[in-house]
Amino acid sequence: MMLHAQPTARRLLSTAVPYDLIVIGGGSGGLSCSKRAADLGAKVALIDAVEPSPHGTTWGIGGTCANVGCIPKKLMHQAALVGKELKYAETYGWNGLDGSKINHDWNTLSKTVNDRVKGNNWVYKVQLRDKGIKYYNAFAEFLENGQILVTGVDKKKTQTLLTAPHILIATGLRPKYPDVPGAKLGISSDDLFTLPSPPGKTLVVGAGYVALECAGFLRGLGHDVEVLIRSRPLKEFDTDCVNLVMEHLKSTGIRIKEGQEVKKVEETTEKKKKVTFTVTGDSEEYDTVIWAAGRVPRMESMKLERIGVKRNERSGKIEADGEDKTNVEGVYALGDIVEGRPELTPLAIQSGTLLANRLFSNSTQTVRFHGIATTVFTPLELSTVGMTEEEAKKKYGEDGIEVFHSHFTPFEYIVPQIKDSQFCYVKAICLRKDEGQKVVGLHFVGPNAAEVMQGYAVAFRVGISIHDLQLTVAIHPCSSEEFVKLQVTKRSGKDPRVQGCCG
Repeated sequence: MMLHAQPTARRLLSTAVPYDLIVIGGGSGGLSCSKRAADLGAKVALIDAVEPSPHGTTWGIGGTCANVGCIPKKLMHQAALVGKELKYAETYGWNGLDGSKINHDWNTLSKTVNDRVKGNNWVYKVQLRDKGIKYYNAFAEFLENGQILVTGVDKKKTQTLLTAPHILIATGLRPKYPDVPGAKLGISSDDLFTLPSPPGKTLVVGAGYVALECAGFLRGLGHDVEVLIRSRPLKEFDTDCVNLVMEHLKSTGIRIKEGQEVKKVEETTEKKKKVTFTVTGDSEEYDTVIWAAGRVPRMESMKLERIGVKRNERSGKIEADGEDKTNVEGVYALGDIVEGRPELTPLAIQSGTLLANRLFSNSTQTVRFHGIATTVFTPLELSTVGMTEEEAKKKYGEDGIEVFHSHFTPFEYIVPQIKDSQFCYVKAICLRKDEGQKVVGLHFVGPNAAEVMQGYAVAFRVGISIHDLQLTVAIHPCSSEEFVKLQVTKRSGKDPRVQGCCG
């Protein structure tokens, strides 16, 4: 990695502050790696700063998940679920909660959520201090000799030169804005959680986790929501499950505009956003437009080309191997910024911890990137681990798999007779000709999906069969027991709807 130094770098060479590990990016992966390395005795520097969104939104240490992703998203999702429970409270004897009288205050929720986020920022700083990690609230730039020039976000833009034999890049991704006129009139999830006023009538553009989750909780909070989907929603998930999730979204009042794209966005005299669509040429006005159609790297200011770090030509992400090594010796990358990696916070956390172990404690343990469970926090949640039915058919053939499935009614839906039960579903995909019929995929659509799937993900990792599930004594009554009650296969053609609470 030691190349010819530029004149400025030569002048600064003797003043470079030495570390054992420099981490660029204070998100989940960067934090976990830096903290574990410090625990193992390494001298660590962590560099983190946030480029403001086009609307000027910025935040503290912790990365996307803690500030503008998983944490605020889950809190707002929960707020929407609380509103739903209030509407059914009278069926359980709670008085004075007539659904027609319930209303939501956006500013109260926004303050509650962002107070929690700021609390997390403070905790991270304390952890870094207690572990002796030097935190630079700054931007990093590589010099030709592999050293790093750090420029602070303070008014003086204080500069410091750092050097280390090990450098980790874990800067994550940022929302992608479309190349259409007026795109900057829309916001992204970076801005949504700190909006100073309710979003009102909202168009959400996208078909992935972020789009459908945001649409779901906004509708749950009482807003008029429309989702624009260019192609198949949640395309990496099981089709049967996705169809149920989408039908449920529609049942909540969310409108789905399919096969369309935005042609342009204009601001009206009433400060509304007039959106014109490509296929029909029709236009409609919204109070808020949210871009949620993908995330991209933002690494230009790091000048990675100076040291020759290889990036994928199409995505712009960094190429790294199973040990998180880039093509440049001593430079590593992990998390969402790496080409081909699932964009999941827990994966980045584990990757960071295991990388530190390999660097500073002679470990050889690496992350297993297949069989990772994940959940979409739509109003009716979708959780999964392993293969989809489509993937299993492609790999093993239609005759090579057996699909066990069931439609069920969650116990908490019974008294208020919530119609959402028609969308609740479990599926286990197994190898048909394998002794014991090994499970290669598990899928769940229903309430508390993440809580249901976490335990099954552990079992899936060590390997289970459909017989292991069926011989497990159920916890009753709960939604999770539907996996161990599975008996009906698709091949049989029998009705997969559960009959009776003890069926």
